[in-house]
Amino acid sequence: MSRKRVGIVVFPDVEVLDFCGPFEVFSVTRLNEVARRDEPSPFEVLLVAERAGTVTATGGLKILPDHTLESCPPLDILVVPGGWGTRGEIKNARLLAWIAERAKQVETLTSVCTGSMLLGQAGLLDGRHATTHWRSLDWMRQSFPKVTVEDKQHVVEDGNMLTSAGISAGIDMALRVVARYHGEAIARNTARNMEYRYPDDNSRRV
Repeated sequence: MSRKRVGIVVFPDVEVLDFCGPFEVFSVTRLNEVARRDEPSPFEVLLVAERAGTVTATGGLKILPDHTLESCPPLDILVVPGGWGTRGEIKNARLLAWIAERAKQVETLTSVCTGSMLLGQAGLLDGRHATTHWRSLDWMRQSFPKVTVEDKQHVVEDGNMLTSAGISAGIDMALRVVARYHGEAIARNTARNMEYRYPDDNSRRV
């Protein structure tokens, strides 16, 4: 099996479900449900942080990333989550430069919640359609006037980029990525294994 490598960025005060939701989706995907316990996911999932060592997420969850920005191997899919920590990271030139460079290399670029604000600050949203957490829609409009901000959709797809609404929307986004690579049946089986309702309706939840 040729596996796709997914890199999920983590940083201080990252929202837990923003990164754990996509991690769960990609890690439990299987191409053969009968052999679910015997075969790996077609996705290899890595957590990437700016520096080595423990990262503390919102609520105090401790995370031990797999790689630093420097040691991260080539990726096929990049996930940029959000959370309160984006208020600081949006000024982090080193992280933003890394995201901008990796965005040129990956097949699929995604964000969850206010992770899209990091994509915008990295210069990746101009001329595109995008979304973010409902509380941050005006922040996005004011910060990135060249972006068409979508406030009715849960997940916004624009070419190879998928941005999603707040927190739990990352699960829906990741399921859409699974469907892109392996078809809707596999994505539906993944959601069923998680006992999660497959997102047939893409309207915003709030």
